[in-house]
Amino acid sequence: MVRASTIVAGAWLTVAAYGWPCMAEEPGVRSYVADGDSIPASLTGVPGDASRGLALVLDRANTCILCHSGPFPETRFQGDLAPSLAGTGSRWSEGQLRLRLVDASRLNPATIMPSYYRVEELVNVGPAWRGKPILSAEQIEDIVAYLATLRE
Repeated sequence: MVRASTIVAGAWLTVAAYGWPCMAEEPGVRSYVADGDSIPASLTGVPGDASRGLALVLDRANTCILCHSGPFPETRFQGDLAPSLAGTGSRWSEGQLRLRLVDASRLNPATIMPSYYRVEELVNVGPAWRGKPILSAEQIEDIVAYLATLRE
């Protein structure tokens, strides 16, 4: 008998390897420049909103807490496939957080984390979703703003 958790884990690995067929609120992507292990400049030119970022992190449709746990005592069923989000603001700069969200595979080609903003060179993406990021530039900036507040 195959357990449901095995099926879900296999599905997430497939999604991570082949791209996530979801649409963000904006078509296409804004240009950005990666510098080493970060994208120093905001994708929008303005800081994100940390309260909206928290809502996005906790929204299971965005998948953060399906793999990550964090300082969210009110949220049940947090993931344990990836590192805890607790203390991310102490470990990484906003630019480093931004690159991890935009395209974590640039830092670790074997990562299971989807590229939330990169749209090129993905495989097995449905025609309706090609060229569209999972998260918008604004959503990326909101999540960066929130994660940067996590200091402990």
